[in-house]
This record gives sequence, C-alpha cells and structure tokens, in this order.
Amino acid sequence: MSTPTRITHLIDGQPWTGTAERTSPVFNPATGEQTGVLDLASASLVDEVVRSAVSAWEEWGDASLAKRSGVLFAFRELLNDRKEDIAALITAEHGKVLSDALGEVTRGLEVAEFACGIPTLMRGGFSENASTNVDVYSIRQPLGVVAVISPFNFPAMVPMWFIPVAIACGNAVVLKPSEKDPSAALAVAALWKEAGLPDGVMQVVNGDKEAVDALLTHPDIKSVSFVGSTPIAKYVYETGTAAGKRVQALGGAKNHMLVLPDADLDLAADAAVNAGFGSAGERCMAISALVAVEPIADELISKIKDRMGKLVTGDGTRGCDMGPLVTSQHRDKVTSYLDAGVSEGATLVVDGRQDSYDSDGEGYFLAPTLFDHVEPGMSLYDDEIFGPVLSVVRVGSYDEGLKLINSNPYGNGTAIFTNDGGAARKFQRNVEVGMVGVNVPIPVPVSYYSFGGWKNSLFGDTHAHGMEGVHFFTRGKVVTSRWLDPSHGGLNLGFPQND
Repeated sequence: MSTPTRITHLIDGQPWTGTAERTSPVFNPATGEQTGVLDLASASLVDEVVRSAVSAWEEWGDASLAKRSGVLFAFRELLNDRKEDIAALITAEHGKVLSDALGEVTRGLEVAEFACGIPTLMRGGFSENASTNVDVYSIRQPLGVVAVISPFNFPAMVPMWFIPVAIACGNAVVLKPSEKDPSAALAVAALWKEAGLPDGVMQVVNGDKEAVDALLTHPDIKSVSFVGSTPIAKYVYETGTAAGKRVQALGGAKNHMLVLPDADLDLAADAAVNAGFGSAGERCMAISALVAVEPIADELISKIKDRMGKLVTGDGTRGCDMGPLVTSQHRDKVTSYLDAGVSEGATLVVDGRQDSYDSDGEGYFLAPTLFDHVEPGMSLYDDEIFGPVLSVVRVGSYDEGLKLINSNPYGNGTAIFTNDGGAARKFQRNVEVGMVGVNVPIPVPVSYYSFGGWKNSLFGDTHAHGMEGVHFFTRGKVVTSRWLDPSHGGLNLGFPQND
C-alpha cells in the first residue's frame, strides 16, 4: 500500500506550505485504499486567503474585457487539453466511471466557452430621453470576492458552473471543494495561473464546517454559491444572507419520471436505467421515483429488470457501467434503505447487494437496485437516497401522477414520457418543478440557462454570481424535449447521453 499523498490549499497560485492543525483522509472508493491526506483550513487561514483575494481583485476588477477574455480563451484550451487527466482524478476519488467523468469535464467546458464571450455579455444599455432631456445608462460591474462551496458528486463541473463566469466578470473567487474528492477541483484551479490569471484571483481552501462558516460570515465575501443537500443549502442561505451576502444555494431532489400508457416503453426503460443508475445515482438530477400510469407498470418493470441484468458494477477505470459510491459511510446509509423498504411493504425486485464486483480491494459498491409498489410515506419515497435505488410508484391516471409530483417537497427536475403532445404540453405547464424533460430523463440545461429547481431544491438567487444586473421577478422553468426516435441509442449510463 502506497503512502497517502498530501493534498493542500492553492493560495496565490501556489500550494500552501504551512502546517495544518487538522487533516482529513481521502480514499479511492473503488478499492477502499486511502490515497490522500487533506489539509483542513482554520478560520484564520480563510481570513488570510480572503484578504489576499481582495488585494488581487482590486487590480483584476479594473482589467479590460479584452484581457479577461484572453485569459478565458487560454483557460478553455488548457482545460480541453487536460480533460482526460482531470477525468482520471474524478474517477480516482469520486468513483464514477471514466466516460462519465469525462462528460462532467466537458459540461464544465461549456461554461468556460460561454464565458469567453464576456465582452458581449457585459454590455450595458442606453435609453435616450427616458425623461425630458434625461438619458439613462445601465452598466454592469463586478461584485468583488465571491465564494463557491461545491459538492462531492461533480467535483469539476459544479465549480465550473460558477467560476469562469465570475472571473470573466472581474471578480476574485475563493473555492471550497468537497473534502471527499478535492484533487480535480485543485487541478482545474491550477490551470488559471497557467492561463495568465493574476495570483490571488483564484484561491482554493479545503475544509469542513469551520471553513464554510468562515466564508459565510466573512465581511469581504460578497456572494456565495452552494450545491449540496437541502438541510445544508438552507443553512448556507440563512447564514450567508444574515451576513448581508447574495446567496444561491441549490439543495436536494426527489426527481420523478411520469410514464403514460402511450409511451415507448423501450425508450422509457432505457431512460430509467440511465437516469437512475448513472454515476451510482449520486446526481441531483437522478431519476429516483418512476411513476407508472397503469396498466403499463408490469411490462415496464420487466424491461427495466432485463436491462439492469446486463450492467456491470466495479472499478470505474475498467470499462464498467457503474462505479462505487463515494464513501463507505454513504454506501452503508444507502444500503440501509433496502431493508427499510422491505419492512415498510415495498417489493424488492432487484437487490443490488452482491458478493463480488469488478474491482480489486474492498470498494464501496452497491449494484443497481429496483423496488416496486413504493408509496408516499415510505422512506424509499420520502428521502433523497442519493444512490442507485430506483422506486416504482403505480398510479391510476395522469392526474394522479401530476398531483403526486406536485405534492412532493422537492422541485428540482422531472420528466414525462408520452407520444401525446397535448399531454406533454399540459404537464410542462402545470408541473411545479424547475426543469422538465419531455421524453428526456435528465433535463439539465446548457450553460447559459439558469439551472435550479423550485421549493426545497433551491434557496436564494440563481443570479448571485458574476455581476450587478437586472433580476427578473418571475419563476423560470427550463423544458427540454425529445420526440420519439427509433434510433434513440439504448443504454448509456455516462453523463453526456443523459444531459
């Protein structure tokens, strides 16, 4: 067994050389081996980093749009050249298969490419003679130092949702990645220096609650972007806004997929497997509740079960279909729902607990798992399990299914599978969810649309990062549709197929 590698902060463009009072282990979830020792930041170190970022921002905020876009273009090229290396780091610490990890980096690249157009995006407006002999100009200016607190499930993509746009707009960024898999975020952050970004504009501090609280309450942090569970999102929102900051805090989800009797059941089965088990179900856009409108449940479950039997779970570097869960503790928590589901009356159709997986060592595995006859009130249905567990809920009608989805406290994403354009249109207008897929299982918008759910899936302002600008007081919804095509492609658990 090799000696774990030290993983530390990135401050002023360099790895931190101090001595950490506290550390945290980092593991390879496919083998169970400890591969790293992560330095955890104290509140005093966070303060030092923020003060450095403030100093760097004073120059960067005045940099020309031409200079900023030049750095963005260089960063984009570097990231594209190194994307396979970044994907390998994701697989080594998170566990998702390499193809899925590469898809994650590619989605982050989309945001960097979007931010390259900052000279156009930062344009203001002008109204001549708005009042008699009064002209009105609108301009957009950077906020200052902004913080990003990112989750373990997308260690590269989620930081890149925010950071390229924030930097392009003239802000300095302090990133606090997940302590479970920090190396990918650190590797991406290091590319900014190589791209020509001045030291201090992009900082990374690793840590736990102490570092998070220090960022949320620091007077020089102007906004905070967070992705994680709903309880923590609520805490981040309340703490940050109490300190006078703009906050966007994306929380958890319980995404439903409504399948009508007229749907292409082969397409629906493919989608359920892809969206339920891709990245081991550790996606905020995973489909975890399949709502089958009778009389199609038995046939649909049979098709899903057949597809599940062909999936291989194991080490993400071996060409498997699904990798491990991120930690042993999380694996055990997810596994506990299987016994709970049976005791609560659900039918365990496919049990993901196996004797062996395609891996060396004792990885944190649970193979795809399927339940039938799940109902509200069961922990399987009520909780965000965040693992490869798909629950089938049977309903008698479209209206019953819509009511079920709208009564759920989460409102992140949903999908409908049908050949009826009228039913699809009615659903996308009436469902109380922020992102809707029509014959598409995971309706994640491209980078330049606002990503975010409703209800307990989002707290705060989806425009918190970047620049001062106009806020539209409406509740936006993104709809992604695909009408049925016999060449839909079949199974692919990787992220690019499911976006």
